[in-house]
Amino acid sequence: MSVKLFVGGLSWGTDDRSLRNKFEEYGQVEDAVVIRDRDTGRSRGFGFVTYSNNDEAETAISNLNDAEFDGRTIKGKYCLTSYL
Repeated sequence: MSVKLFVGGLSWGTDDRSLRNKFEEYGQVEDAVVIRDRDTGRSRGFGFVTYSNNDEAETAISNLNDAEFDGRTIKGKYCLTSYL
């Protein structure tokens, strides 16, 4: 089952590719997206990363929560999502 992580505190310059590259250091990333403002297209400072399994997600959280990335201290935590 896929596991989605919320990642907060992102730099304005962080894009989908750099977010994916950073989190791929800890496992196979299915998807990585930086949320953007619909009017300006500018990053809203948070995003989501989806891993294919829980162990990789846990490893990423333990290594990247409160870590520096692109000049900012990021926060990573599990998303509360329901899977049908």
